[in-house]
Amino acid sequence: MTSPARNPRRRARTAVAAVAAALTVGAGVAVVGLLPASAAAAPTATFSKDSDWGSGWTGRYTIRNTGDQAVTSWTVEFELPAGTTVGSYWDALLTTSGRRHTFTNRSWNGAVAPGASVTFGFLGIGTGVPAGCTINGAPCGGGSAPTTAPTTTRPTTAAPTTAPTTRPPTTAPTTRPPTGPPVTTQPPTGGRNLDDPAKKDVAMQIVSTAENSSLNWRAQFAYIEDIRDGRGYTAGIIGFCSGTSDMLQLVENYTRVSPGNVLAKYLPALRRVNGTASHDGLDPDYPADWRAAAQDPVFQRQQETERDNEYFNPSVSRAKQDGVRALGQFAYYDAAVMHGYSGMQSIRAAALRTAKPPAQGGDETAWLTAFFDARVVEMKKEEAHSDTSRVDTAQRVWLRQGNLDLNTPLAWTMYGEGFRIG
Repeated sequence: MTSPARNPRRRARTAVAAVAAALTVGAGVAVVGLLPASAAAAPTATFSKDSDWGSGWTGRYTIRNTGDQAVTSWTVEFELPAGTTVGSYWDALLTTSGRRHTFTNRSWNGAVAPGASVTFGFLGIGTGVPAGCTINGAPCGGGSAPTTAPTTTRPTTAAPTTAPTTRPPTTAPTTRPPTGPPVTTQPPTGGRNLDDPAKKDVAMQIVSTAENSSLNWRAQFAYIEDIRDGRGYTAGIIGFCSGTSDMLQLVENYTRVSPGNVLAKYLPALRRVNGTASHDGLDPDYPADWRAAAQDPVFQRQQETERDNEYFNPSVSRAKQDGVRALGQFAYYDAAVMHGYSGMQSIRAAALRTAKPPAQGGDETAWLTAFFDARVVEMKKEEAHSDTSRVDTAQRVWLRQGNLDLNTPLAWTMYGEGFRIG
């Protein structure tokens, strides 16, 4: 069967690494210890976990102005123990030097009025948690500046793998997400969660029909092309993009475990083109070298690891906290693949305006309907995503059938082509 043309369906993940690089290149450690304009402003920064799935977690810092004058900018620094790293992040810019991570405000959330607060979030990959936190050079819990000077090592710019859309979310969740252990939903039907290996493979097949017009997701490690959506090259099992930084992080991590691989030489170019549609420094040989790398089992495993750490694990964990079953867990994951994890969170926030998830006493079907409605609104904001097949002729179909466990057999249509599992 000949696959149809690759219809517009790619993620709205928008890289912010180019902005971060512009702010940090040549700045050395100037951002470290950045002070608010008013000495009377007294911000604090409080860390909390939104979810935890054992090998990683999503966390947030809440920055509150406890002073009597406005804070005009903020910088939060902390260390993570060996074996734990920062993955994607949102609502902040990041630089990293060794185990020290420095988050600075974005253009829209630097000003914090007295008594007000802002947040930023990130994915932690590993089991460790932040330590040694400072905000604007002072302890995050309030008090005087630390006696030990901050590191003078020039930080390197860490490219985000998932970023919010270019405009900040206009609404925040009306209810603070639960911060306790993830809810393990065990439906009355005995259905399995999406992280069950067999169910996860079904999820990968469904996403592959949207991303690659094929059920055979394992055949997509070598896929690469520019689909002219403004995100440069799109490649691999979920469409890592050279313009949205998840491709950059993938190649960086691949190079850490396999130095000297065929893609390592492109890292300088990938850093330059991140956040753009450019192929500068990649052409003409990058596609061929990507396909060659895809024959390496190490690179294949790295693609799966990147997918799980950045999209699958946090999305499924968030869905479990909301008390939804496998269909809802898949809906969160598929939204993260297209819009980034933070984009999925924004869609969830919009849905909270009209419905509640089961964990908050809401009806599961009503909640997923609200989530789908909010996602379609988001998709239609960009022409490249105006075809809403992956929601309207797939996920909504299963919801109307009452298949909240996402049990096979499954039948759906993607961009006019029919697919079936089971």
